[in-house]
Amino acid sequence: MSEPNQIDKTFQIIMKRMMETGQAPHFTEIASELEVPLEEGRKALHELFSPGFPAWLFPNTDYICSFPPFSNLPTQYRLTIDGQQKWFGQ
Repeated sequence: MSEPNQIDKTFQIIMKRMMETGQAPHFTEIASELEVPLEEGRKALHELFSPGFPAWLFPNTDYICSFPPFSNLPTQYRLTIDGQQKWFGQ
């Protein structure tokens, strides 16, 4: 099996953070974890959120709103795991 590429790594960073904290990372945090310059981290985020990917950024920003199955914005779909409610669903 081949090594994960930057898009795969970006996906994993976001999913891991959403699962651990209930909050999506900012592109500056993604850049830090990828060990790349900030602009490259921003580009990696936008590359992942290309057309056809079932997630979205807040319009005209670099802020993650939705990352299936999670929502970074509060919704009526509260998710509780092991008695903790720190997630929202889409």
